[in-house]
Amino acid sequence: MKKKLMKLLPLLAAILTIGACSYDEDLEVCQVSVKLVYPENSISPYAGARVEMKDAKAYIFTANTDASGIAHFTLPPGIYEATSNEQYVDSTTNTWWRYIFNGVRSLIIISPDSTNQVAVDLKMSKKRIVH
Repeated sequence: MKKKLMKLLPLLAAILTIGACSYDEDLEVCQVSVKLVYPENSISPYAGARVEMKDAKAYIFTANTDASGIAHFTLPPGIYEATSNEQYVDSTTNTWWRYIFNGVRSLIIISPDSTNQVAVDLKMSKKRIVH
């Protein structure tokens, strides 16, 4: 009986040690808004444009814009790059147009003590769609 107890003591000590450890595993995150700024005399912001946020470790977070052209993210603090590459087809008239928008903004610092509101200026190219 004493031998069995001696064998169980190290196991019991290990279990108690592991159980006594306490780690704060709550990851601090920040609410971030990325506004796509369309060129003058182009189109109005629309819902569904894809926006990507890439951190320094190359993790990519994606979100789509709402009707006002803003994408909302929940991100850990860090340094990010915001990009958007979108195509929009305007078929409201007899002549259809394909708008291609590209934008990037680098070295964005996201932290709990800043506003975390980012604007990304978009460049546009426009192509006529012939049927």
